[in-house]
Formats: sequence, structure tokens, C-alpha cells
Amino acid sequence: MEQVNTPAVVTQPPAASKLPGKKKRKNWELFIIALPLMILVLMFSYVPLCGWIISLFEYKPGRALFDCRYVGLKYFQMFLTDRDVYRVLKNTVIFSGIGYLLSPLPMLFALGLNEIGNARFKKVAQTTTTLPYFISMIIVYSLAFAMFSSDGVLNTVLKSLGGAGNTNLLMNKKIVYLFQTCITQWKNLGWNAIIYIAAIAGIDQEQYEAAMIDGAGRFRCALHITLPGIMPTFLVLFLLSIAHFVSTGFEQYFVFKNPIVASKIEVLDLYIYNMGLKLFDYSYSTAVGIIKSAISVVLLFAANTLAKRVRGTAII
Repeated sequence: MEQVNTPAVVTQPPAASKLPGKKKRKNWELFIIALPLMILVLMFSYVPLCGWIISLFEYKPGRALFDCRYVGLKYFQMFLTDRDVYRVLKNTVIFSGIGYLLSPLPMLFALGLNEIGNARFKKVAQTTTTLPYFISMIIVYSLAFAMFSSDGVLNTVLKSLGGAGNTNLLMNKKIVYLFQTCITQWKNLGWNAIIYIAAIAGIDQEQYEAAMIDGAGRFRCALHITLPGIMPTFLVLFLLSIAHFVSTGFEQYFVFKNPIVASKIEVLDLYIYNMGLKLFDYSYSTAVGIIKSAISVVLLFAANTLAKRVRGTAII
């Protein structure tokens, strides 16, 4: 029997040797794409830190920094002895504390949206609750003034119903914490729920199918599948938000501030603005800003340590 010699199959060497070069070139392309954003972050987030040095001098605008008198930690000591600081910190802690107590609301709102069967109504509800986030705080104040001022819609309705009609929620010291919290929740609720809606979309649908086969209804599916599925997202966001405990924001409290509620609405960010740009005490306001940043960093690392102990993984 004649033996047929088959030609040897010449195998091409794998092109893996070319991959590192392509991968390296691709990494450079990604780096170049991200470079403008990195430059912006460097310019606006890190370069300004060089200005912290004025907290050590009695800085006067128009004079060279090193011509100003060196005072060391004087302004940091002033922060610890200023009586207004304790009032401002009290307001900041109250607003932040209320915000943390209400932090599950976006998660519960997303959970409720997910259970709505009517797709059109669900889309309308999500759009109308997200839209206020994009409205300027000036416009929000204008709407609040038109609704709740002495001549606003609320008093007009109360007068038409035979009431006194002299309610002014914008100048009521007793409800300033509640009123500002309602404004914050109205503006941010829909936006904050988006990340939970995305987390719900990532839950494996086979879990729902298996639960329904076992006889679970919509409520039990939401309670035992959806809620545990988005709970890790809530924990991560909650722990990250701890770093912003003393950063309650500026715009809202600046816009809604008036002489009647000024003592209760002035938070730490607004206090820094008042001391720096209204009273021109740049050195002291810089020192307060440094202390605020230091507190935020400490809280961030404390939250990171807590996450390691509770979840076994770090958030940074």
C-alpha cells in the first residue's frame, strides 16, 4: 500500500507578540483623551491648594504675601474660640443629620418606581422628579417666593378660604430646618434615585422568575430580591457621603438667607463665604476651609475603615 506523504502544515506563530505594542499604543491614546480632564482637575482642585499658605499670614489684598505679617496658627486658634463657629457647626450638623436620616428615600423611591407597571406613567414620574435637579437655585427661590411669601399663592388660597393668610414660610425660624430639607429633597430626590434604578436593572432576572415559580408575589420579590440587590449600592454611597458631613452646600442657604432666619440657616460653607468675601478676612476664611477639608479627609478614611470591617472591602 502506497503511503501518501501529506505536506506538513505550517502554523503561523501567534500574533501575541504584536499585542503588547498595540495595547501600549492604545493606552497612550486613552491617556491623551483623558489628559485635558486631568489638567482641569489639576488646575482647579490641586493648584489652588498653594493658596492655603495665606492662612499663616495676616494677608491684605494688594500687598505681596511675604510683606504681610506672619502669624502662624493664629487663625486656626480663632476658629476654636469663635462663638459663632459653634452656632454654624450646630446648623451644619443638623442639616447633615437630617440628610443622613432621609438618605434611604432615593433608594425607596427607585424601588417604588420599579414596581410601577404602567411604563408611560413610570417614565413621566421619573422625568418630573429628576427635572428639578437641573433647575438653578435662583429659580427655585423664585418659585418658593411666589408660593410661600406673604403675598404668595399659599396666603392667597388661605385668605380665599377665610384663613388669616399671613403665613411666610421663608421667614419662619421655627421650621427653617424642615423647610430647607423639603427643598433639598424636592430638588435632588429624582436625581439621586438614578443610580439605584441602574442597580436594579443589573439584578439577574432569573432570580425573579425562580421566586415567582415558588409562589412569591411582587411585594416579596421586591423585599427579598430587589432590596438586598441594591443594598450594597446604598452602603457604598452612604459611606462615601460621610466625607461630606461638614459640606452641606452653599447656594441654597445663600439664596434663602434673610435677616430673620440668618442665625439658623448659616452653615459652614456660607460662614466661610461671609468671612472671606463679605468681611474680607481672607486668612481666617482660608484657615476655616483647611479645617473643613481636614475633617472631610478624616471622615473619609474613617468610613473606609468602617467599610473594611463591615463589608470586608474598602471603598477607596
